[in-house]
Order: sequence, then C-alpha cells, then structure tokens
Amino acid sequence: MKKITKIFIATLSLFLLSFFLGSSVFAQAEKKDKDIENCLEAKRDFLRKDPMMKSLFENATAYVIFPNIGKGAMGVGGATGNGILFEKGKAVGKANMTQVTIGAQAGGKVYSEVIFFENNDALKSLKDGKFEFTGQVSAVAVKAGVSANIKYRDGVMVFTQEKGGLMYEASLGGQKFTYNAY
Repeated sequence: MKKITKIFIATLSLFLLSFFLGSSVFAQAEKKDKDIENCLEAKRDFLRKDPMMKSLFENATAYVIFPNIGKGAMGVGGATGNGILFEKGKAVGKANMTQVTIGAQAGGKVYSEVIFFENNDALKSLKDGKFEFTGQVSAVAVKAGVSANIKYRDGVMVFTQEKGGLMYEASLGGQKFTYNAY
C-alpha cells in the first residue's frame, strides 16, 4: 500500500510540475507576442505620422522599437523602456533602454522610440552590449516628411514620438542599452 501511495504522489507531483512549467512557458510566449504586437503598433504610428519612414524600415540592416518609454524627472531624471530588435522584419530579440539625466527638468512623459541601424557594425555594438548614446546624439521628433532629410550618424538614426505627459527639460544625460536574443 505504501508503494502505491508513493507512486501516486510521484505521478501527481510530475503532473503538477509539468502543468506549472507548461503554464510558465505559455505565459512567456504570450508576453513575447504582446511585446511584438506593441512594437508593430508603434511602427504603424510612426508610419502614420511620416509615411516616408517606410523606406527606412525596409532598407535598414535592423531596427529596434521601444513602444513605451516612461520618463520622469525633478532635477535628476530617469527613463526606461523595453523593445524588440527586428532584422529583415523578423523579431530576433529583446532590448532594454535606461537613461539618467541631470539638469533643469521636471515632469513626466511617455514616448516611443525607434533606432535604425545602417550596417552590421552599428548593430554589433547593440548585440555586444556596448551600445549607448551620450549627450551628442539627438533623436528626431517624428512629423510628416522629416525622415527624408535625416542622415545616419555613426551608423544609427533615432526617431521619437510623444505619446503623453508634460515635461520641461533642459538636461544632459545618456541612454544605455542591453540586448538578449530570443
């Protein structure tokens, strides 16, 4: 009888373990799909504002989209957001952006950001964890036709699009990025 009870407990334990592990894997896959959909919606928003960006999305070596970056400040500021790296239109990994700024600033906002990579060298710096922006790199706010006049700088081109919030800012800082392949 004890042997049957042990077998029953072991079988039940394996069943429950496989159920919970399966649920966890399913939840991760579901989150990945939601993250990708958020990025695709942000891409559609960028294209609605400036249809000329279509050629950038089609011709860049790769691009990373951060659909929701939250930023807040009161003298010292910070921002963070998660995004997806796309190569040839296919999602290949997750990226994370963090930013610290200092200066005359107050408030909060949410925005989207897309970074286009002109070549494999620029993309390699992201994948190797050496990619960052300093105060000298500026992002271009998206509006109709603006992408036609922007050129790559050091192999990258950055566009942002405000989503909401109110912020006064005259600050210096930098963005750091991490990357994990799927």
